[in-house]
Amino acid sequence: MEISANAKINLTLDILRRREDGYHDLQMVMQSVSLADELTVTPAQGGVGTAVSDLHFLPTGGKNLAQMAAAAFRQAVGAGGEVDVSIRKHVPVCAGLAGGSADAAAVLHAMNRLTGAGLSPVELAKIGERVGSDVPFCVLGGAALAQGRGEFLTPLAPLPPCHIVICKPPFSISTPQLFARVNVRKIVRRPDTAGVTAALAAGDLAGVARRMYNVFEDVLQPRRLAEINEIKSALIDCGALGASMSGSGPSVFGLFEDGARAQDACSRLRESYRDVFLCAPQ
Repeated sequence: MEISANAKINLTLDILRRREDGYHDLQMVMQSVSLADELTVTPAQGGVGTAVSDLHFLPTGGKNLAQMAAAAFRQAVGAGGEVDVSIRKHVPVCAGLAGGSADAAAVLHAMNRLTGAGLSPVELAKIGERVGSDVPFCVLGGAALAQGRGEFLTPLAPLPPCHIVICKPPFSISTPQLFARVNVRKIVRRPDTAGVTAALAAGDLAGVARRMYNVFEDVLQPRRLAEINEIKSALIDCGALGASMSGSGPSVFGLFEDGARAQDACSRLRESYRDVFLCAPQ
């Protein structure tokens, strides 16, 4: 079975508190986008399923999120054999775009169809909680308010039709290190989450764009923040209605009404960066 695995962007990301279990309660507005990996899921030829991709450094066995999702599905449903997963990567890894979680979600959908289990998307999302915090959202897609660690999802009106330019600078950011730097009591600037959800409901793209924010930007190392801000400025200069970092970064995205301006932004950013993508809400 061939299936797509769509990336996501964070229109907002807020950290509400540190929990007793060491995790943080989050509040995020997320939107799936048309940038996607391509997966082929087939019954395993050997005794143990594998996950292979065109990126040699990704794990191929049980530590790959796609295989973790397959195992979680088998455990939950009590059906389905081992599967081989072939992944053609388009979504950058360690980029704040949930590429691995999207692959895991796609495997859950594929196994649901291959086995005829007939689980609903909500039931699949529940299985996805065992695999990773972003997997439930990637199972459901669209736009949603995500709370808790990301597992409590409230569907929202999606972004109005627009053009989204995503740029990933050539470095990775450690999510655990970012969380370690966060002092919730000292967060000064927060996204207007309620305003973003209201703007989505009204179909107001400009209203969404001017309210976007990601609190992780405030705890980046200065040299990383400088590059993030440089990309945001380039997007705004090219006509983006707003720009923000996605997830724990380092990918930055801008929302455009005008397709020609979005294309110009891609051309400008590609002069300095390899990973630049033009996509749309999904």
